[in-house]
Amino acid sequence: MGASRPSAARSRPVPAAASAAAAAHDDVEHLDVLVVGAGISGIGAGRHLAVEHPGRSFAILEARDGCGGTWDLFRYPGVRSDSDLYTFGYAFKPWRREESIARGPQILAYLRETVREHGLERRIRYRQRVVGASWSTARARWTVVVEHAGTGERTTLTCGWLFCAAGYFRYDRGHTPPLPGLERFAGPVVHPQHWPADLDHADRRVLVVGSGATAVTLLPALAERAAHVTMLQRTPTYVMPVSRRDRPAVLLRRLLGDRRGHALARRRNIARQQAVWAFCRRHPGAARRIIRWVNARRLPPGYPVDEHFRPPYDPWDQRLCAVPDGDLFTAIRDGRASVITDRIERFTAHGVRLASGRELAADVVVTATGLEVQALGGIPLRVDGVPVRPAETVAYKGVMLSGVPNLVFAIGYPHASWTLKVDLLCTHFGRLLAHMDRHGHRICRPEPADPAMPVRPLLDFAAGYLRRAAHLLPRQGDRPPWRTPSGYREDARLLGTGPVTDPELHFAP
Repeated sequence: MGASRPSAARSRPVPAAASAAAAAHDDVEHLDVLVVGAGISGIGAGRHLAVEHPGRSFAILEARDGCGGTWDLFRYPGVRSDSDLYTFGYAFKPWRREESIARGPQILAYLRETVREHGLERRIRYRQRVVGASWSTARARWTVVVEHAGTGERTTLTCGWLFCAAGYFRYDRGHTPPLPGLERFAGPVVHPQHWPADLDHADRRVLVVGSGATAVTLLPALAERAAHVTMLQRTPTYVMPVSRRDRPAVLLRRLLGDRRGHALARRRNIARQQAVWAFCRRHPGAARRIIRWVNARRLPPGYPVDEHFRPPYDPWDQRLCAVPDGDLFTAIRDGRASVITDRIERFTAHGVRLASGRELAADVVVTATGLEVQALGGIPLRVDGVPVRPAETVAYKGVMLSGVPNLVFAIGYPHASWTLKVDLLCTHFGRLLAHMDRHGHRICRPEPADPAMPVRPLLDFAAGYLRRAAHLLPRQGDRPPWRTPSGYREDARLLGTGPVTDPELHFAP
């Protein structure tokens, strides 16, 4: 745990001249809630607002040409969820397909069906990128500057609440670490986040650099057409096969109908996720042995399991990769793919030379080396003229920031389905809005009672992409409501059924 002390952006009186200047802009469009991002979080927020607060004005701004967020952006072969869709899907919308582990196009269709069912098409404004937002206490509103992604034209609008649903990674670029000599490689070099539609890998030797969820998804998908696929990893990752089809969930839907069956399957799978995570954390040695046993059964006889599938850390210190129906192991067993654990010395025109002296030939290189993380969609914020530095704030209930009024942000769990947190957050936000309406409040601002409260990273997880960005993200405290719940059950009590008021949440008319 760190001992640094955040200095929250505090509200300060706005000079009369500034108030007068702001009043001159009252002809700009004003919304009760502005949602930034039309991905899984933004669509969920839009549905909750449309159904639970039909009288409230809101819009969803999306910087890209289509909704769906990650599932519209990622087009690499085999792209899929690594969580079951009964928990990764929304609580309010049953998942009706047979597959529980779904491919990207299926998830995108599900999200866009949600948009149509709740009339959100008219709420989403495409190619609108938020480039700055400034809060005024005197006016009790945010002023938001928006840039059109095509023309560069800037417009301004205001809102009572800003809902940041932009996720936590950059859409414009992925993470590629320094790879010595990569510029010498004569063939295509591709990052999965920007997969070229015209890339033909058929009958070619493909080298995938990386070992995380994206790499283990790519390997079996590419192996269907490639001459051979090699996954080159510096460190192994825990990998477990899961059934692509959840037969008990399918049976529940057939017996009880889509809505009740989905709800029961969701509860069952939430409990299963939490039980697996808790077992791995409490009994890491036993979990290691079980995972190794499962891997060894799926791999060819005599395969060096410990060399390529035994990480130096405990299960769930980093995310455990799921492979549907063991497709990764099948590709290795069939000889269509292989895994190499080594370090890169340098790339050559026709492949890579490893630290061990071995050389790997390749026609295509895929750098599945991770994501670039950013806070709040990279939007610069100001509160009464003072810049907000996210890393100097503390997250309140994991959904608001200390010293920042009328702002909520959506962020999921590192070890469970992202959407579980989104549903809870949206429900809590709706209850908070209703409470403020009843009491005539317009401003809501969390502030720690103890400014010297010890803090630590908001996402206290060992994954490389989070460690690289720890200095950019908000912090969490050492006690509720500033300690971010580690799992769904605790969050369900805090956000789902717990009170919306708190001594450290300050309201003003």
